Formats: sequence, C-alpha cells, structure tokens
Amino acid sequence: MRRKITYRHNIMNIGSLESFLSIKGGYNGDRRDVYFVRALGCESDTERKISAIDEKMAGEMRNNRLFYTRVKSLPRLTSRTDMEFYERQFNAFRAKKEIFVRNQDRDEKFGSALGAACLEAADRYRYLKKNMTESIERNFIVKLLYWTDCVLGTSLSEWNERGCYKILAEDVQKEQEYLFYYMLTLIGCDVLLLEYRKDIETAAELKRLSGALELGEFRSLTLPEYRAGENERIGINSEGEAEESKMRRPGLSQQPESIRPARPMQRPESMRPAKPMQQPESICPAKPLQQPENCPRPQLSEKSFEELARLASSIVMIAVYDRKGSPIATGSGIMTGRAGYILTNNHVTAGGCFFDVRIEDDEKVYRTNEIIKYNSVLDLAVLRIDRCLEPLPIYRGKKNLVRGQKVVAIGSPLGLFNSVSDGIISGFRKIDSVNMIQFTAPISHGSSGGAVLNMQGEVIGISTAGFDEGQNINLAVNYEDIGLFVRGFTD
Repeated sequence: MRRKITYRHNIMNIGSLESFLSIKGGYNGDRRDVYFVRALGCESDTERKISAIDEKMAGEMRNNRLFYTRVKSLPRLTSRTDMEFYERQFNAFRAKKEIFVRNQDRDEKFGSALGAACLEAADRYRYLKKNMTESIERNFIVKLLYWTDCVLGTSLSEWNERGCYKILAEDVQKEQEYLFYYMLTLIGCDVLLLEYRKDIETAAELKRLSGALELGEFRSLTLPEYRAGENERIGINSEGEAEESKMRRPGLSQQPESIRPARPMQRPESMRPAKPMQQPESICPAKPLQQPENCPRPQLSEKSFEELARLASSIVMIAVYDRKGSPIATGSGIMTGRAGYILTNNHVTAGGCFFDVRIEDDEKVYRTNEIIKYNSVLDLAVLRIDRCLEPLPIYRGKKNLVRGQKVVAIGSPLGLFNSVSDGIISGFRKIDSVNMIQFTAPISHGSSGGAVLNMQGEVIGISTAGFDEGQNINLAVNYEDIGLFVRGFTD
C-alpha cells in the first residue's frame, strides 16, 4: 500500500506576483507545501509584469526546472469518446479505486493523490450544493479530470510529488472552476488566480481555501496573449480550447471538425441553429423520477390551444452574459425538475459566463452560473436556479410519433417572451447520428431551448435548428434523447 501524500497550503505569505513564481514548496516525509492565492485587482504595470513572468517561466521550462502555464479560460468537454473515458474514471472513483487521466495512467501514487484530491473537491462542492445528486457529482468529477488533462497536458506523464508546477488562471468567477484550481493544489500545483476584474463570489469557507494578495483597484485588463514555449506541455491554447494534438490520447479518434461547442451538428449551409438572438430562493429537494415498468401510464386527454398556451409558465427565457457582464444573447429553456433544473440547448449556454433566467408572472430575475450537465453532440444542457419550479412532463408513451401529428412550440423568438405557435410533425431526420423531429411550427433566433409539445401538453422535443432558406422547416432533439439526458434531474 502506497503512503498518502498530504498537502499544506500557504505556509508563507505571498507579497507579489514575482514572489509567487519564485517560491517552491518543500517536500518532506510525503508532505508537500503548496500555494493557492487570489491576486486581487491590478497594479499600474500588471500587464508588463505578466509578460515578464511568461518570458522568465518559458526559460525555466526550457531548462526543465518547472512546468508553467497561464490559462485564459477552461474548455468544454465535447468529445463523446472523452465523456465515456472520464465517466469510467468516475465509476472507479465511486468504487474507491484509483483513478487516472489520459496523460497519466500508470503511476499508482498519482492515481491515489488524484482520487483523494477529487474527493475533497467534491466534498467542498457538496457544502455549496446541499442537494447534490450522483448525476451532479458525476458531471463535476468528469470536468475536474478533463480540465486536469487539458491544463497540465503531457507534463503529467512525468508527474512526481517533488516537481514544481506553476499555474496562473485569469478572472476565475465560477465556483466549479475555483474548486478545480484548488484540486490542482492537492496534486502538487501552485496556483495563482488573477482576479483583476472582481473577486469571486462564493461562501466564506471556500474563500479561505486561498490566500489573498491585494494588488490594487479592480478594473478590466487585457493581458498579452500567452504563447506556449516549444518545450511546454500544455493541453489548452490561449483561447481556452482543448488542443488534442498536444495531449497523449491513446486510442482517441480525432473529433470531427463539424462538431463544435457552439454548433454541434453538421448541417447544410442554408440551415441555421435556432440559436440565441443577439441581445437588442429556497431550493426544493431533488428526487429522481422512478416509474415502475409494470405501472400503466395514465392516458392524458387532448388539450385545446388555449390550454397548451398556459403551459408557457413552465418555459423560461435565458439571457446569456460574458465574463465582463455584457449581455451577448438570449435563448429559451424548459423546466424539467422542481429543484430548479432547466433544460436548454448547449449552443445557448456555450460562451456564457453566467445567465439570467426569467419566468412568466415572476418579476424576479434568477441569476446562475451553474451548468449542471451538457452534451454538444445532442446539443443539450441543464442549468439550475435557486427556485422551486413547475416542470413539464416529458413524453414517455409507447405509441410512436407520426407525420401530420399536431404540435405546439413555445419559446422566446427574437426576445419576444414565451411566444406560442402551432404546426405539425413533417418528418423525422437523423443528423450526425442524432434523431431529430422536423416540424412546421414557426420558430426564430431566440427559440433555441424552447419546448415542442404534443396536444396532451407533453414535451416531445426541444427546438434546436432550422433552415434559413426554408419556410417553417425546423428541427428538434427528440424526447427519447431528452429523457435519457435529464434522468436524475426530473421529479
């Protein structure tokens, strides 16, 4: 049995950016000293200092003295192959076995340290999310492992507990990302968060995990682009995108160029996503839906269009904001779980830092940065807000949908909150292996993430895409994929 490595944080005060880069934590008797610091605000010459740090650290790397990188933003996990790999690691994590990442799958001591680090990060996250389900935990751990691969890259292949790893991360505002960087300190990395625009807003207990280095006033900052040196082993580029070619990925097929976070399905050029348009408090306990297989499903009566229109109270409008707090887009979403869960399209949330959710007949605006789950292939994502919701039922009938069947679409096209339109199912298509429903109910930009309902008021699809040159030729991800995706986020 290998001995467990323990970590002590911030045993010396960090008084400057330069001192963070020059200090190296000691290692003695399987105990490692590490540093986790938030640099708050800016000095007058912060840009110059960061450029000088990049240059100096590149030289240190060329001499194989340390690993260094500066991270602008963390990438999204988009590859289905990667998802399956990291989910297998999560299953090992739940079984209390050693876990690994793609770039380090041999060192048992690393696997033990990584598992312990993920466990502590999950416990910290559970402190924030009192009703954390296994699905939420799975998605969080999967992100931690994927980001570890991306940030540290192939340097992990030579990981050792005595190595020096220095990481600068810009403008970290999401709690999951903050906990990720804390987790990196638990595998031996020193991490400095450059919080030049504002400090992260989180629980005081979590803030105390990191030390605070006061630099000056908060302001927007445009740092020089970070360029990795020739010998740097990094897994993400300056734009926060995973660079597959720089990561050791045994058996990993390259992701098709047609699959991108903002537009995950390959479509004819004339076909446009029903994408977000350009922008002109106590939570209920979550309970997974359990339906005995032998339990007969009640037959729902057909509703009038007026009755279906009233279901708009369970459809939301989502405003998307960038890191600077500027509105960049709007979309729609469907309430799926009473504990604040909202289903939308992945391309609605892609590129957003936080989101404002508006609900019909509720004057309050619910702000969130919680993307609980996403899948760029299916173009689906789940957000969560701090409010009890009235979810819509998802169709689970044995009777297949048919062409000519009447449908109603509800969403916020062009920012027109909860517009209702009707049409029929005009066909069934398969695009990039995803089963889609073609329907005629009119939708426009901003309808993305809205509901397509049958006449019983059940969700049979989520508005996703359409053809610019076609008249009411629109597509929705079907209920079967939706049902599997939101499992654990319904009640």
